[in-house]
Formats: sequence, structure tokens, C-alpha cells
Amino acid sequence: MKVLQFPLARLTFFFVLGILLAYYLKPDPFWTFLFLFFTCFVTVLLGFLSVKQDFQSVYFGASLFVLAIGIGASNQVVHTAKLQKNHYVNIVSKSKKQATFEMVVTEKLKTTSFSRRFIAKVTRVNLITSSGKVLLNIPDAGVFDALKIGSIVRVNGSIVTNQKSKNPFQFDYGLYLENQQIYAQLFCKPGTLKVSQLVYKDLWYYASEFRTKIIQNLNKEKFGKNELSVIMALLLGQQQDIDSDIIKDYQYAGAVHVLSVSGLHVGFILLFVTFLMKPIPNSSKGLLLKLIITLLSLWSFGFVAGLAPSVLRSVTMFSFVAVGLFLKRSINIYHTLLVSLLLILLVQPAFLFDVGFQLSYISLFFIVWLQPLLSVVYAPSNKVLSYIWNLLTVSFAAQIGALPLSIYYFHQFPGLFFITNLVILPFMGILLAVGVFVLLLASFGYVPHLPMKLLEWGIFILNKIINWIASFQSFIVQNISFNSMMLWTSYFMIITFFVWIQKPKFYKLILALLGVLSFQLACLETKYYCQKQNELIVFHVKKQSLVAARQGQKTTVYTSDTLNQKKKNSLLLNYTVGNFSTVTTVKPLPRLLYFNKKKILLLDSLALYPTSISPDVVLITHSPKLNLQRFLLTCHPKLIIADGSNFKSFVANWKATCLQNEIPFHATAEKGFIKL
Repeated sequence: MKVLQFPLARLTFFFVLGILLAYYLKPDPFWTFLFLFFTCFVTVLLGFLSVKQDFQSVYFGASLFVLAIGIGASNQVVHTAKLQKNHYVNIVSKSKKQATFEMVVTEKLKTTSFSRRFIAKVTRVNLITSSGKVLLNIPDAGVFDALKIGSIVRVNGSIVTNQKSKNPFQFDYGLYLENQQIYAQLFCKPGTLKVSQLVYKDLWYYASEFRTKIIQNLNKEKFGKNELSVIMALLLGQQQDIDSDIIKDYQYAGAVHVLSVSGLHVGFILLFVTFLMKPIPNSSKGLLLKLIITLLSLWSFGFVAGLAPSVLRSVTMFSFVAVGLFLKRSINIYHTLLVSLLLILLVQPAFLFDVGFQLSYISLFFIVWLQPLLSVVYAPSNKVLSYIWNLLTVSFAAQIGALPLSIYYFHQFPGLFFITNLVILPFMGILLAVGVFVLLLASFGYVPHLPMKLLEWGIFILNKIINWIASFQSFIVQNISFNSMMLWTSYFMIITFFVWIQKPKFYKLILALLGVLSFQLACLETKYYCQKQNELIVFHVKKQSLVAARQGQKTTVYTSDTLNQKKKNSLLLNYTVGNFSTVTTVKPLPRLLYFNKKKILLLDSLALYPTSISPDVVLITHSPKLNLQRFLLTCHPKLIIADGSNFKSFVANWKATCLQNEIPFHATAEKGFIKL
């Protein structure tokens, strides 16, 4: 692969490596910057020495790579908001009491059944200048109506710091928030939130006002609710108001990428603006004017769309394409990708851990690399067939690149993605053209009836097509077990295979076979590890009890009769998919359970127990009125577990008693699930 020969590619690799090292190792900032200073000094010194003929420049090259690691690590540390002294988490942790927070609303999130949610930037805590982003939850719908982007609010309350997921293989929402530099949530009680009449006006405020004006003007013309939510996602990157059933249809049809503003949309904006500027002469001043207008158009669109990771990546990349286009210079697409990646991660290294950002870059890389290779397999003479074939090759290349990563994160694969992209991509060009035209006029208060109806009908037809494709659920492969070892070996297998196909040589064939072998070994090793592993899991479920005993790939579930079936299925599905196992038996919780030569005694609300046995583990459920001190002296257990079915006050008393008697105590409400 020629891209690996670029010095920029290797520097980017080590820069990303530095970000990853700082993210996972969490080094002290002092030592991080000391390392950066030292590597910078050594690199400059070796740079001067490498000018001499008797000194090997390879040492200078190696020092550059080490310096790239230092820059990446330092960049991650600098952008870790929690490390700043004035961050609200550090200020509140000193008092550990309720505080008065002053903040500016910066983003609206999707509403839940319990509250309206916003991301807010904290400006003061107890009149002390502060910083940091917080997730604001507001149950009062009346206050919600008064809030908008830029609203200055004051809340008196206490923050809830992010918690790790309390059940195995569950989506870690706390980690997701932390990757966005949000370290806590603030739950606002009704009547405690005050909204200032002043509004903080920045680019995000004006972008929000622009979107609101468009929505209001379209609503006046009775634009369909579902159709409006989809067009706002297609063109302005706002997915908060899309119905969950519509999102599910797009996921099952393999077209969820359409609802996220990305390269497809930004590329169209570039083509559209280029077409409009054709009358401008191609003189030096004319080309400069075209370039300025194009860059302003791209970045204006990016700000209006909220500068999500996919939008930022696409706008940055196409900005470089536009520079090359109007300067009449050939652009190496790999360099464009790498430069845009470096710039984005320099500004916001947290984007590296965003799933959409990862899928966007891996898909685009495979399109650039594989699509030309696939397109020469068949060369139709007919223009229509050629267009269809190009769509198929682009879709196939993108899906090959994104397939392992999407299975790793979402554990499913839409089998009809080929048909979906073949049908909707030509349709998308027309929708985007009409949509840009209608939204542009709507921003000035004028909504032409015929184009608006064409757009509404077009979105309605698009939703119906997606719903029809998604209805063939037998083509949707779900609950695919896939771990990190299989992820990396699958990419190694795919890359080495196509490298061999591109220019068949014997050593490349050996690499391709090694790729296949590595993936097979990863699958076999995973299966062997799962088969020999035995464990018992006590899950955390509020007001309910759930226990799973796994021996190899067979799982026996013990559950209380009151357990919600949907909740149970969700927890067990995550667990079995993550462990490559299946549920073979479901039983009621027994009084006594033997597992791996350990006696596990269950104490429920009746608080009945035999005094003749000495259990190794005691599981307390459903808040029994138990004299734990007497029980410990009678039965002498080695470990006490309290699951999520118990009252908090009871758990606190049991914890204190166990601490006094030096008996290990585990409360799932506090520490999450426990594995034996």
C-alpha cells in the first residue's frame, strides 16, 4: 500500500498512538510535558547532526516519530477538561455539597420519557469562575419551552458524576459522555431552574436561530412532522426529533448513514457551489474569489449542521479538495485524508473515540483505496449501467471497510444494504438539491409551495422505501458475537487479501494466507477460552434479582418472578453476545446454589436460613428484615452480596456491619455486577 510509504502517514500513526497512550495510561501532566520537551530537544539536536555526512539521519527520523508520540500525548492531556483546576468537578469535589451552577445551554439532545436534556457549559460554581460541560436534565416542560441554545441558566443542586456500566457488556454511557468531555449530570428539580433574560450569542446561537427560523417557516406551510425531522437530519445534522421507529428502519435497511451529515452531503454542497460560480472568470482574482466563496459556504454549512465529528471531518477534507481544485493542482486524496485527520485531532482529540468518526474515516479510506480496484472488474459500455456499477462498487468498498467495526460496536449486519444504496443514492441527489433550495428560501421567510411539496413527497417516498426494505427482517443478521481480537485480525485479513489481489505476488499471497490464518486462530482461541470458562454473575437490576451461571457456552439463568421480561432479555442478550454463549435454562432463584464447589445462600424477604451450614457466599435480595450481626456470627460467610432489589437504607446498614466484622461486602447498586 503506497499510503504507508508517505512520511505523513507514519507521523499520523505515531501521533494517534500518543493520544491512545495518554487516554488509557492517564499519565501525570508534568511528566507528559517533560517528555515532550525532552523529545523536542533531542529531535532538534539530531536534526542539526544529521546534516553532517558522518551521522546517520535514521536517528533523526526515529526521533521524529517519538516526538509525534509526545505531541499526541500532550495534546490529549491539554484537551482533557477535567485536569483543569477551575473545572466544576474539581471545585464541587472540595465542598461535596450542593452548589449553585451558572451555565450556558450549548446543545439540545433527544428528549427521554423522563426529562428534557441539554448540554450546557458551566461558567460559575458558587460565584467562582469555572469551566466544563455538563449534561442538564430538566423534567419541567414549561421551563423547557423557554430554553434555547445560548440561554443563560442558574441551577441549585448537586452533580452526579458519570458511573461505569453496572452490568457486563452493557453500553457504557458514562464513558461515552466522558469521551465528549462531559463528566457529570445535573438533575434539575421542578422550580429550581432560573432562566436569565440575557442570551449568550455566539456562532452556535446564530446557527440554532437559523435552524429554528427554517422549522417555523416550514411548519407554517404544514410540512409533515416525520418528513421535516428527516430533512433536518439530512441537511442540517439534527436528529433529535426523528421518531425511533424511523431510525430503526434506516438501521435495518443499512441506510442510517443517510441521516448523518457526512461526505455525501458536503460533497454535494461543493458541487452545487462550484456549479453556481461557473460564470465567474477563471482569472487569478476570479479563482481566489471562487475559493473564498466555496470555503465560506462549506464552513457555514458545517456550523449550521452543528460541527458533529462526521461534519467536521467532511468539511475539513473537502476544504483541502477545494483548495486544490481552484489552484489547478492535483490533490493526493490520501494526503488530504491524513491532513484533515491530523487537524481535527489536534483541535479535538476526543473525536478519535467517537464511533461515527471512526466509521466515517475507515469507510472513506476503503472507498478511495478499493473502489478503483473494484470498478475495473467490470466496465459496462452503457452509461446507465456504468453509473449503477459505480454506485455498487462505492457501496461495496465502504461496507467492506465498515463491516468489522460496525459488527464490533452494533453486533448486527443489514444484508440488503446493496439494494438500499442502489435505490436511494440516485434519489438522494434530487432530494438534496430540492432540499437546499427550499431551506435556503425558507431561511428568508419564503417557502415556494411546489418545491416544498416535491420535497415532502420525496421524503415520504424515501421513508416508505426504507420501511419496505427494513421489513425483510430475515436478511438482518443480529446478535453477532465479535470481540476486539477478531476485529483486528479481520482487518488484517481484508487488507492483505486486497493487497494481494491488487498486484498478485508470492509474498503477498503468503501475507494474505497469514491474514486468513490469524482470523481463524482468533475465532478458535475465543471459542476455546469461552468453553473452558465458568462463572457466576449477579446482575444489577433495580428492585429485581437476576443471576446467571455460565459453564462454557451454556448459561443457566436464575431470576425472580417479578423481573421485567424486556429488561431481562436486554441484559441477558448483552451478556450472551459478549460471551459467545446461549441461554439454555431459566429457573427461579433457589434457596441454595452450588457453583464451582462454593455454597451460595439466598436470603430473600422472608429472611429464613438454615443454621447448620456455612455458606461461602450470601446473596441478599428483596430487603429482608435481617439481624446481619447475628447471622454473621452464626453462619460465618466469606462474602456478602446485596443486589439491586434491596432498599438503600438496608444496604447501608449491612455495609457498616460487614465493615465492622471485616467481611467483604459488595452492593451492586454501588459497584455494579459481581463475577464469581
